[in-house]
Amino acid sequence: MKIRTRLTLLFTLITAMLLSVYSISIYYSSKEAREKSFYSELQNEAIAKADLYFQSSLPEQEMHKLYQNNNRTLNEVQVAIYDTNNQLIYHDDAKVDYVKETPEMLSDVYQQKKISFFLNKLQVIGMVYHHNGKSYAVTAAAYDKYGYDYLSHLLTISIASFISILVLIYLAGIFLSKKALSPLSEMVVQIKRITAGKLQLRLKTTAEKDELNELAQNFNGMLERLENSFDSQKHFVSNISHELRTPLSAIITELELASEKDLTKEQYQQTIRYALDDARNMVKLSNSLMDLAKASYDPNEISFTEVRLDEVLLESYTKIIRENSVYKVSLNIESTIDEHQLVIQGNEYLLHVAFNNLIDNACKYSPEHMCSIDVKVDFQKLYISFSNTGITISPEDLEHIFEPFYRSETSRKEKGYGIGLYLTEKIIHLHHAQLKVASEDHKTVFTAIFHHKEV
Repeated sequence: MKIRTRLTLLFTLITAMLLSVYSISIYYSSKEAREKSFYSELQNEAIAKADLYFQSSLPEQEMHKLYQNNNRTLNEVQVAIYDTNNQLIYHDDAKVDYVKETPEMLSDVYQQKKISFFLNKLQVIGMVYHHNGKSYAVTAAAYDKYGYDYLSHLLTISIASFISILVLIYLAGIFLSKKALSPLSEMVVQIKRITAGKLQLRLKTTAEKDELNELAQNFNGMLERLENSFDSQKHFVSNISHELRTPLSAIITELELASEKDLTKEQYQQTIRYALDDARNMVKLSNSLMDLAKASYDPNEISFTEVRLDEVLLESYTKIIRENSVYKVSLNIESTIDEHQLVIQGNEYLLHVAFNNLIDNACKYSPEHMCSIDVKVDFQKLYISFSNTGITISPEDLEHIFEPFYRSETSRKEKGYGIGLYLTEKIIHLHHAQLKVASEDHKTVFTAIFHHKEV
């Protein structure tokens, strides 16, 4: 069932329930009001006839004729009067006695002063009437034809109005739901046009601050992220293909030349060394790509524990020195820093990768192959700077330095794949930190800014 139909039916059902409660309340309040009003009329009629009987000179036969004449055109009230001995002293029509008063009934009248009840469809009232110091029991009974006709008419009108209003509400609900959800239907049509090859398409938005416009804006934001992701993926795959093809082509060429010629033992060994160097470069590239894949995981899927950054830095420092004997690395940590200020929530493996890249990068592009690491604290932030002296990075290159596979003209002299800094920035961001770079006067500084753990 479509939302439009479901909303219309729900709206109609709620309206039907409210109308039912309203109609039933009106009907029963009218019914109760009719009963009370007719009991009051019976009481007035009983008093009037008792007054007429006791206080006027009108003979009883004339009162009977008056009752019979009125009864032909109106639902005349039938009145009976009894004395304290339960003797009937007056009755409008004794032959047609509606009430059939019993001693028990008359006793109740004297005890309660006034009683009222239904007798089939008749309403009956009994009351005590006083005249010349004597008490009499007066009963009055009649059928409220006009009152019941009114209630019947009210019930008919209520049912007809109820059905008519429900039909109108249902039609109005269809119209309103169609009009209210028309932007959603239009969005569905637009979404169907968006495919993997048409991610540049966007949903139409307006200046309205409603939920549908907010949905369209968020959907466009998702499309923007998807398009960027697809573009990055295409660029990533293209660069990987290029980077892998170069060492593979070199290995194939070297091995083909070696297989086609008769070479000396030394020449074969040289060819094998060249092939091994290219294979090792491919392994390094493969490891970098694996690290990049790990850093691209959903942050919720990466395990974070308490990590001491000074220990991670020391391990990275030791690893770099062990693998590259010409590199010189100095680690300087302010003496005023407390141990707890060096602790963050992080992933130790990824932090090793990031710090290794920054140290290796600094040493690689320094003529002295030297990197200076400085750790400082300012309020709740921890600053780790990796600095070297050498070539100044141009402002144009600084704008693209964290892009994947980007390599400036000056960096092409050294071996690399343009993945390290991109990977490092991604890891730093995963730890809710920042990575900044500044380069001037032949000095380049990369600074990682962390929020240390509070005590």
